[in-house]
Amino acid sequence: MPPKRSITLTPAELRLMKVLWDRGESTVAEVVTATADEGELAYTSVLTTIRVLESKGYVHHRQEGRAFLYSSCVGELEAGRSEVRHVLQRFFGNSRERLLLSLLGDEEVTPQELKRLREAIALAPDDVQEAN
Repeated sequence: MPPKRSITLTPAELRLMKVLWDRGESTVAEVVTATADEGELAYTSVLTTIRVLESKGYVHHRQEGRAFLYSSCVGELEAGRSEVRHVLQRFFGNSRERLLLSLLGDEEVTPQELKRLREAIALAPDDVQEAN
């Protein structure tokens, strides 16, 4: 039995998604060019990765002449929330409290970040209910 396909983004997939989020609709060649400053990627590697992203539902394409134009169909914020939900479930038993306490226990949290977190918590409605 083949392994279950992950719905999370690998580092290589995220790299290409960032290009599509920043540039919008792009050809594979344009994505290759846009990533050149971070290290050369082969055209076939980018094409393969984009096809994987399409199979995961992150990207779709349309044909214009002979070219395929790819664009994201999942926004950056939505993808980030999906990744957080994955980490929340996988490492924290779906407990937002455990996740937040873990973040607060990190010595690298700045006083400014703590202040913004306190403000966000204070502004959160008291009647928020989790969906089951």
